[in-house]
Amino acid sequence: MIVSIDTGKEKKTIPFSKDYKNWRKNLIDTDYNQIKDELNRMIDCDEIHTAGWMPGSNWRGTVFEPIYHACGRNQTQAALFFGLIVYKVFMERPDAWACGRFQLNGKDIKSLTYFRVNP
Repeated sequence: MIVSIDTGKEKKTIPFSKDYKNWRKNLIDTDYNQIKDELNRMIDCDEIHTAGWMPGSNWRGTVFEPIYHACGRNQTQAALFFGLIVYKVFMERPDAWACGRFQLNGKDIKSLTYFRVNP
């Protein structure tokens, strides 16, 4: 689950849900489930995750490649869709996570960073 840092309440809706639904229609369930399984494996290994750093920069030959194709081979849309899938995976987890936007070396990190919390 994702909890709000400000209120401590669970977030129950995915942002940009219209975009998510449109892209999701182009991704077969088998691929989607493999992506979710891989993300959950990654999440289980650490307490902090930055979405954009999780897949690496080259998705070719990985479980993440179908995201690129589901977005019409548009890298920007694929990155956004990936971020929404990550958000949904964190929402569906039984453990509590929070997320926010942070900086590294004085520069904004473009994607959300998630960290495990005790609700």
